[in-house]
Amino acid sequence: MDEVMDGLEIVPSDVVVDATVGGAGHFKAIMCELGADGVLIGIDEDAAAIERARESLALDKRAERPRVHLVTDNFRNLDRVLTRLEIPAITKALFDLGWSGYQLSDGRGFSFQGDEPLLMTYGNPEARTTAAELVNTLGEAELADLIYAFGEERFARRIAKAIVTARKSKRITSTAELVSAIEAGVPASYKKGRIHPATKTFQALRIAVNDEFGSVKHGLSAALGNLAHGGRIAVITFHSIEDRLVKSLFQDAVRAGKGVLVTKKVITASREEIIRNPRARSAKLRLFKSTLAASVAELSVDAITYA
Repeated sequence: MDEVMDGLEIVPSDVVVDATVGGAGHFKAIMCELGADGVLIGIDEDAAAIERARESLALDKRAERPRVHLVTDNFRNLDRVLTRLEIPAITKALFDLGWSGYQLSDGRGFSFQGDEPLLMTYGNPEARTTAAELVNTLGEAELADLIYAFGEERFARRIAKAIVTARKSKRITSTAELVSAIEAGVPASYKKGRIHPATKTFQALRIAVNDEFGSVKHGLSAALGNLAHGGRIAVITFHSIEDRLVKSLFQDAVRAGKGVLVTKKVITASREEIIRNPRARSAKLRLFKSTLAASVAELSVDAITYA
């Protein structure tokens, strides 16, 4: 939180996109920094996350609080969201790509700690292919490639083979059934490692189900394209593939003369924060600053029409 707020350098008149409302922690902190001339757009595909942001907004009784738009959508559609709200440019944006505790405990199969339906869908489960459909329909080679590419799992082929074997006798429909198949395919020594043997396979399936990398590419590109001169974007990632993607998108923007990296190295959580919140240990923060005034329209808050 501290590193994000320091890096974004929010001022009361900013137009800010919180592209991943989640638990609404960052949303609330950003809102408190904005004044009556500021604008805050909170986006999340999960309606429950938007409701949490709405509750935080209701608690802000300031007469000078910012104008707030809460949008139930995927941040990959940021261009469309800004167009619909008639917002010509933004000055700050935050993408926190981690999964909140709310999502991990909502019974959709993101966690392998219990026995849940194998969905892994973010938002409306009927809007996309579920994890159960993938593990029960993909060929062994396709499944192995997916687990290796999105999970960087060294035992991807063994795990894929074990899943295919397990589904021959019974369709895999729960997280417990999937974990059992994964454990059957890895060496005994792997089960005693620092991380659970199902971690990387679950990550890979979640990424595939929600097209997370496609969303990052579309959403971050839209933020860069709508960023006013001097504007800043902060992105928090939680695994190496995602971080490499963000790093590449920022480097492409730098090479195109659109801006600069605020810090050359990634920012990681302090030891004190990791003690308070162990999930922060894998978080990496990257910051970009726009230096291209001609890339977007000059920002005029007074000219914006608000819903």
